[in-house]
Amino acid sequence: MTKARVHVLISGRVQGVCFRMYAEEEAQRRGLTGWVRNLPSGQVEALFEGEKTAVEEIVVWCRRGPPAARVDKIDENWEDFHGSFTDFRIV
Repeated sequence: MTKARVHVLISGRVQGVCFRMYAEEEAQRRGLTGWVRNLPSGQVEALFEGEKTAVEEIVVWCRRGPPAARVDKIDENWEDFHGSFTDFRIV
C-alpha cells in the first residue's frame, strides 16, 4: 500500500463553520494522521498523512467541506510521506 502526505490551505467561508471538527472526524474515519488549524488570515491549514487513497479522499472532502462552509479555493502541496504523527488532531 502506498503512503502519501499532503499539506492543504483552504480559503473561503471556512472558519466559524466547524471545519476543523469535521476535518478531524473525516481524517480519523479514514485512518489518517496529521493536524488542522485556523489561520489569522481566515483560512484553514491542514496536513494529512496515510494511505494514498484515503489522503486523496480527504482532499476531495476538503474541496467542499462541511455543510455550512463555502470553499472558494484549495492549495495542495503533495510531499514525501514522513510517518511522523500518531493521530490526527486540531492544533
